[in-house]
Amino acid sequence: MLKKIIDWIDERVKIREVIENNLTGYMVPANLNFWYSMGAVLLAMLFIQFVTGILLLIYYVPHVDKAFGSVTYITNEVPFGWLIRRVHAMAANIFIAVLFLHMFSTLFMGSYKKPRELQWMSGCVLFALGLLAALSGYLLPWSQLSYWATTVATNTVSAFPFIGNELVRWIRGAERVEQATLGRFFALHVIVVPLLFLGLVAAHLFFIRRTGISSPPGTRKEELKKVPFVPHFALEDLKVIYFFVGFLFIFVFFYPRLYFPPDALKPADPFFTPPHIKPEWYFLANYETLKLIPSKFLGVFIQLAVALFLFLLPLVDTGSERYPLKRPFFLTFAILGVLAFLALTILGEIL
Repeated sequence: MLKKIIDWIDERVKIREVIENNLTGYMVPANLNFWYSMGAVLLAMLFIQFVTGILLLIYYVPHVDKAFGSVTYITNEVPFGWLIRRVHAMAANIFIAVLFLHMFSTLFMGSYKKPRELQWMSGCVLFALGLLAALSGYLLPWSQLSYWATTVATNTVSAFPFIGNELVRWIRGAERVEQATLGRFFALHVIVVPLLFLGLVAAHLFFIRRTGISSPPGTRKEELKKVPFVPHFALEDLKVIYFFVGFLFIFVFFYPRLYFPPDALKPADPFFTPPHIKPEWYFLANYETLKLIPSKFLGVFIQLAVALFLFLLPLVDTGSERYPLKRPFFLTFAILGVLAFLALTILGEIL
């Protein structure tokens, strides 16, 4: 019966040809390593986010008077609601962490070089969208932590000369974080960002498919052997996905307070600012940079300049050499950049 259904579909859309071209007949370098599975992990985490997000939307109410109560209801009353909420929150953190790992590994292995410039650029935009998704979703529980962290984050935009205050009001939809802000962030989180994400992920995968997966740097042509993506590398991807899913559930079941500190369990109070409010860990380096640089505008400008430089890196670093040790100038600056990011993140956490 199943074969007849497949034959019927194949007669019309050539499904076996599609499978052959994109799975069993798609050849990839045989010496791909752990780092090449980060993209598959991101797709798995994105799928988890979509599924758990849709389930949360069934009960969530995007209104300042009901948002926190609806989240509390999901957590305490809905069967397995606590599990869905924890998985959604923790998977978001792992998604961002793997995004960083994917970007860093691509950077160090020189996989952004010709002919893969569009892969890198679309990946940079996806990285920015991932951070925007995290920021917009952070406000939705309408807790003390989410309210004041969003207030601090949106205040950053005021650093722009002349138009800074207007930009803050435009982002919030009001003078302060209120219903208009919640509505805007809700629309961003559940409609705008997911649609942009799906389109860009499709474009990113299209670029990868057209240019092929790069072999690890230092691979000589005589050593280059190719194997079918399915089953060889697909099984390697699954191993890494299972590892990160296991990691996810360790945090879900044993360390939930890492993402749900006391201020995340209290409803938002616009008239009381909790002490030591900080953004999430993935924004700590940016936050600490603004604290250390006396001019807020200069701090924002430097961060935007670094982001633009990274986006345009394939057009700046046009050499063909990809092996890190043979690019000492690049390697020195890349390591210093990573160490600076880690130092600022740790500093932002402990201060």
